[in-house]
Amino acid sequence: MVDVLKVRELNGGKALASAYQDWLLEIPCLPEGKRYVLAQIDDYMHLPRGKFPHQAPISLQLEACVSKEDLTGTWGFGFWNDPFSFGLGAGGISRLLPVLPNAAWFFYGSNHNYLSLRDDQPASGFHAKIFRSPLLPSLLSLLAIPILPLFLWPAAVQFIRRNAKLLVKEAACFLPVRVTDWHTYRLIWHIDMVRFEIDQKDVYTTKLSPLGKMGLVIWIDNQYFRFDPDGKFGFGFSQTPSAQALHIRNIKMSSD
Repeated sequence: MVDVLKVRELNGGKALASAYQDWLLEIPCLPEGKRYVLAQIDDYMHLPRGKFPHQAPISLQLEACVSKEDLTGTWGFGFWNDPFSFGLGAGGISRLLPVLPNAAWFFYGSNHNYLSLRDDQPASGFHAKIFRSPLLPSLLSLLAIPILPLFLWPAAVQFIRRNAKLLVKEAACFLPVRVTDWHTYRLIWHIDMVRFEIDQKDVYTTKLSPLGKMGLVIWIDNQYFRFDPDGKFGFGFSQTPSAQALHIRNIKMSSD
């Protein structure tokens, strides 16, 4: 059962419902790439992290396609703990501060992105991905403020990246699927494993499983983030030479 989904639209992004559990998420043409554009639906916004609605065991199934293979920015669907607090404290002080990431999702990142702490895992493209991190209090993130200037130096970025792996565990698998065609995607999250299916076929299973409570998120945007082995660190907003869209239908969730 899927509860009522909340809509997040920023700077021209649109989340349009044409029927029950049938959504078209769109972002417009942005030749300048100077602002963040988002179209998102979720079921956790305005909740503190401690009240996010989902825990293992649970499964998510939906049908999806996108308007183009090589979209700019990111898009995807699954569960996460909103570690960087996009909601800007919408649910209280715990939402104002970042935490370490926990996530299980189908994720796409354009070539501008390098979203992996491991050198042997997909850093861009379409893949199944898991993050598992300890459930530390968000107030501890204040201790990281003094090291932020270090991200200006590649050698320091490399050192931070190597040590971040001690806390943030990651598993991922590149998925060679034509994402412009309709496919049925299923994610089954258990306490001790996560399984990903496409069109009723297993495509990836890992014993790495996220911790804690998470929310359902489905989105498309134009952002990029790099944290690569060569010490390159950066984030920003990509140009979109034409409008791009993620179409979702038949969203289903159940306790497994």
